[in-house]
Amino acid sequence: MTNSNDRNVVPNPKGGWDVKAAGASRSSAHADTQAEAIDRGRQIIGNAGGGELNIHGRNGQIRAKDTIAPGNDPRNVRG
Repeated sequence: MTNSNDRNVVPNPKGGWDVKAAGASRSSAHADTQAEAIDRGRQIIGNAGGGELNIHGRNGQIRAKDTIAPGNDPRNVRG
């Protein structure tokens, strides 16, 4: 299930990396490096109340995911 706060770090065809919401035509942020885009994506999601950051490689495949607090990380279940 996707959350409106979720973002994707994707390569920009003109260079650099974009932070985009799923299905959005415009990016939330742009950075020269993937690391900068990941940091900015974490900030955006954290400020919005938490969610999931999907990090894509140059080939478009998701290579990593990061749950940003106070998101629901299924690997961090307390019982």
